[in-house]
Amino acid sequence: MNLVLMGLPGAGKGTQAAKIIEDYAIPHISTGDMFRAAIKDQTPLGQEAKSYMDKGELVPDEVTIGIVRERLAKEDCANGFLLDGFPRTVKQADALEALLADLNKQIDHVIHIGVNPEKLVPRLTGRRICPTCGATYHVIYNPPKVEGVCDIDGSALVQREDDQEETVRRRLEVNVAQAQPLIDFYAEKGYLRNLDGDRPINEVYSDVQALLGGQ
Repeated sequence: MNLVLMGLPGAGKGTQAAKIIEDYAIPHISTGDMFRAAIKDQTPLGQEAKSYMDKGELVPDEVTIGIVRERLAKEDCANGFLLDGFPRTVKQADALEALLADLNKQIDHVIHIGVNPEKLVPRLTGRRICPTCGATYHVIYNPPKVEGVCDIDGSALVQREDDQEETVRRRLEVNVAQAQPLIDFYAEKGYLRNLDGDRPINEVYSDVQALLGGQ
C-alpha cells in the first residue's frame, strides 16, 4: 500500500499518519527524515544535500528525488510506504511517478485531509510554550491549569513568533497556493481521496480505514 498524505498545517495530518503506520505496518517517510538519514549514513546524495542545507539553500529537486529513490528502494518499503511532505510540486510529483515505475511500484492513494483555512487559524495560533522547560500547551485543546502559567514550573507561557496570527495566515496562504496544483495533478491521475478533516480524529480515521480496507 503506497500512500501520499496531504493537508494544510494544523489539519491533523500527523495524528492520522501515526495511526496509519501503526495499524498498517508501513514506514512513515517525511522529507526531513530522509535528508537526516542520508546525511547520517553519509551517502553521496546525503552529503550533497548537506552542502546546500549548510548554506541555507534549498536542496535541488534532482538531489531530493535521488534521496527519495534511495529511501523507497529499502527493504522496509517492500509492503508499502506513507510519504508525508513530498512531493511538494508537480515537477516532483512527475519525478516520483517515474521513479516508482522504475521500482515497479505505483501510488495507491493520495489522502488529502481538507480543512477550511479559517478554521485552522485558532488551532495554529493557540499554542503556548513554557520558555523554561519547553512544555507545550494549547489555549483550547490543552490549556494549563492556570491560564498563562506552566503547570510544571510556574513560568509565564509565551506565544512563538511563528504562531502569531499574521504569520499563521501568511503560512496558510502560501501552503494553499502551493498545494492546489498538486491536488489538481493527483485528481487528474485518479489517486486523490478527499477527506473532511473538520471532524473528530476518530471519525476522520474511520474514513481512512474504509479507504484502506479497515483492520
